[in-house]
Amino acid sequence: MLWTTTINIRRYVIALLAGAGLPLAFSPVDFFPLAVLMPAILFYLWLQSSPRQAFIIGYLFGAGFFGVGVSWVAVSFYRFGSMGIALSIAATLLFVLFLALFPAVLGWVSRRYFSAFNKNLYLLLPIPALWVFFEWVRGWILTGFPWLNLGYSQTDSPLVGIVPVLGVYGTSWAVAFSASLLVCMLISKHKPRYLALTTLLAFWVMAAGLTQVTWSEAKGTPLTASLIQGNVPQNIKWRPDQRGPTIELYTRLSSDRWDRDVIVWPETALPAYLHQAQSFLENLVSREHKNGGATLLTGLPVMSEQDDSQYYNGVVRVAVNATGEVTTQIYRKSHLVPFGEYIPFKSVLGGLLDILQVPMADFSRGSVVQPLLEVGNNKIGMSICYEDAFGEEVIRALPAASFLVNVSNDAWFGDSFAPHQHLQMARMRAIETARPMLRATNNGVSAIIDHHGTLLATSPQFEVAVLDGEVQPQQGATPYVRAGNWPVLFALLSVLLVCVSRNIRGCHRCGENR
Repeated sequence: MLWTTTINIRRYVIALLAGAGLPLAFSPVDFFPLAVLMPAILFYLWLQSSPRQAFIIGYLFGAGFFGVGVSWVAVSFYRFGSMGIALSIAATLLFVLFLALFPAVLGWVSRRYFSAFNKNLYLLLPIPALWVFFEWVRGWILTGFPWLNLGYSQTDSPLVGIVPVLGVYGTSWAVAFSASLLVCMLISKHKPRYLALTTLLAFWVMAAGLTQVTWSEAKGTPLTASLIQGNVPQNIKWRPDQRGPTIELYTRLSSDRWDRDVIVWPETALPAYLHQAQSFLENLVSREHKNGGATLLTGLPVMSEQDDSQYYNGVVRVAVNATGEVTTQIYRKSHLVPFGEYIPFKSVLGGLLDILQVPMADFSRGSVVQPLLEVGNNKIGMSICYEDAFGEEVIRALPAASFLVNVSNDAWFGDSFAPHQHLQMARMRAIETARPMLRATNNGVSAIIDHHGTLLATSPQFEVAVLDGEVQPQQGATPYVRAGNWPVLFALLSVLLVCVSRNIRGCHRCGENR
């Protein structure tokens, strides 16, 4: 009994450490092989487990994974939520322990319903499909938290070739399948081992070959762009006495850039409602028109014209048209961050607004379908902050949009993994859509990304900066743009149905043999 207990404790510790090592596969460390190796360790541990043990192992793996990977949530709670260090740690711990349930339940389901499979079949069929299924569930439950999906770790690996075809979930499946093949190599002998190795190598070579496929083509001439990074401290941003200095800062940083095609200011760059700043913005663009024809895109809150108790997290486009008139367009954010931009179940949890003390934390939701913003003859796939974490939402603007723009404010998360992980997700959106992206942030990392997901230019963090560069608008549609997540969802459900059906037939045979 003591020996068994010691073995279990050792396995539990290994699971926790493997989970804690997995975030190093993502930015800013970017050691993508860990995305295969660490899940492989988890899958191997599950092989010898009962359903109860698999749940514990999965839970510890998840606690390590999310405990390290999303530890930045505590920064937001503590530095900007006025919660105090103890309450911030407690809230973050609860969040991590909730997220850890996903790999825990995955482990329990796999051993409860598929343990009768032979080991190789168990590894190659239900495990990768269940992994992707639980990532997908995590991506929509309570409006979704798709952070740290395995596929995101592969932006610089050979598996990136799968991204324009099947998106991030398809890439996650490829990573999980690779991890399963790795375990098959370990537990098999002779011919099955070589077959697993050959399959793994062929799979990665095929994915690398897909990177040579051209999914889009250039549209027109490159656009010149300037991304303005004001680096306004989050703790003073919304103070009334900072409104004037903030407006002056962005105006001054843009003063030499009006000969560009587009100038982008970040999310809520102006601490004022649109109706308060509209005259200033229109006069600014009209006055500077003689110095060039730049279109200005800026983030700021937008009050509803019908109900002044409703307001939106918005981006306004201000430009001079062909007849010399100043025109504006508005994009209103539709996918809001729970507890950051709105309170779920507000009638019950509304008091959290007072506890969190987050300014502008009760936004209304913009329409899912909105007219696309434009720069010259190019339509934009617009997103605000967290929205670029959802590939299925970004492709709504495609194939009409010829480039993407994201405005963000990662100042909430300080010097943590979060801004780098967020930038990696933005790169994934560029690869999925075969569109370049302009990403303007308050304090970094601002970036110009090409249609292959390559970083053409980045800004330093925590500095006032102006990022100048060019993007080449693109036209055409990747398979992912045309079909979204549906092929992957259909495939994984088909695999799971086959596995369930096989398991039921196996149980019937067991009953007959009795």
